[in-house]
Amino acid sequence: MDLSYTPEAELFRSEIRDWLEANLPAGWCAASAEGQSLEMTPDERKAFNAGWPAKLFAGGWICATWPKEYGGKGLSTMEGVVLAEEFARVKAPLRADFFGDTLVGPTILQWGTEEQKKEFLPKILNGTMRWCQGFSEPNSGSDLASLKTTAVLDGDEWVINGQKVWTTGGHHADYCFLLTRTDPDSPKHKGISYLLVPMHQEGVEVRGITQPDGTAEFCEVFFTDARCPRDNVVGGVNNGWKVANSTLAFERGMSATTGYRRFEEEYKLMLADATDNGAVHEPLIRQRLMEYYTKIQLLRINGLRSLSATLAGSKDLGVAALGATNKMFWTEMHKAAMELALDIKGASSMLVDTGAAGGSWPGTSRDKGREGYPVSPMMSAFFFSRSETIWGGTSQIQRNIVGERVLGLPKEPQPAQ
Repeated sequence: MDLSYTPEAELFRSEIRDWLEANLPAGWCAASAEGQSLEMTPDERKAFNAGWPAKLFAGGWICATWPKEYGGKGLSTMEGVVLAEEFARVKAPLRADFFGDTLVGPTILQWGTEEQKKEFLPKILNGTMRWCQGFSEPNSGSDLASLKTTAVLDGDEWVINGQKVWTTGGHHADYCFLLTRTDPDSPKHKGISYLLVPMHQEGVEVRGITQPDGTAEFCEVFFTDARCPRDNVVGGVNNGWKVANSTLAFERGMSATTGYRRFEEEYKLMLADATDNGAVHEPLIRQRLMEYYTKIQLLRINGLRSLSATLAGSKDLGVAALGATNKMFWTEMHKAAMELALDIKGASSMLVDTGAAGGSWPGTSRDKGREGYPVSPMMSAFFFSRSETIWGGTSQIQRNIVGERVLGLPKEPQPAQ
């Protein structure tokens, strides 16, 4: 690992810090420096969330690594890393629509036609087009290539029939980047295409899947003779499997050098709780805390290792496998860590007022729960950690990837047909 920040990168870091100080609410950066979150009323938080994407767009920070001809700043890899680090340092949002600017946008940049880039990328950048991901199906989750949704060409349009599930934000999306079978006679990995499908049309039905806490962020989406233009295939007809793997790589690798920060924050909260209630004096709790801390540092170092290899242009297969191994590593680490958080708190972990009202447990807030099933932010983080080993490719699939593609082990035996 050979990684150093150039004087130019540090000058760029100062520019970003100045912009954040000038554009975030007063006191935000100071609170972050103290390891806290700025206290805001629900109305203040709502106003900030509504106005922040426009500020990001005006500053040119959304998709800033994209080429200038497609609306980005054309930042280098190192500049993009510095940008992500500074936003992560003060816990400021860096995107308008996760699925748009983090997943399908980079995929269109890599595989799309010029017409597709001109049509979709500007709307992703300015936040006027929201996206959802149509990959998983009821019987095709980990074995995604067995999907059954079909698209049949009818003149200048694809006619789509089938069902997708666990479609995050499907009820808000304007478009879906959809994996569908376009050649039923080809081997299952070969007859799949990657389509950009409008959601607001007859033939698309979205049903929320209500979770135990009353939220319904995940959806089922039913396609019944839904349509999209013939030219909305990304990467060529029947080439969707290769294109989809690019999308999953963006999802797994986007936080290689910053993802560890939220775990460090949680570790500090656990240590404070264990110190307050005396659990830190229990040998097993102390050992598990140190195990968590050690794994956080391994995650940080592996992220730097990945970045260093990228900057050096390395094509080493072992380095390429870090995306799969890191995803498997941190999700299983976090699942065990949240079990530790509950063990430290003991029975009080089940109380809705356990811990801070929001901000302390990343990605959670007290008001996420619904009447009849309230949960504390810590408990919400515990529940969410169970899902992290599934989305973006299950741990079992990640092990297959490493075993077969990196270690050269025989393929996993398939059940008899």
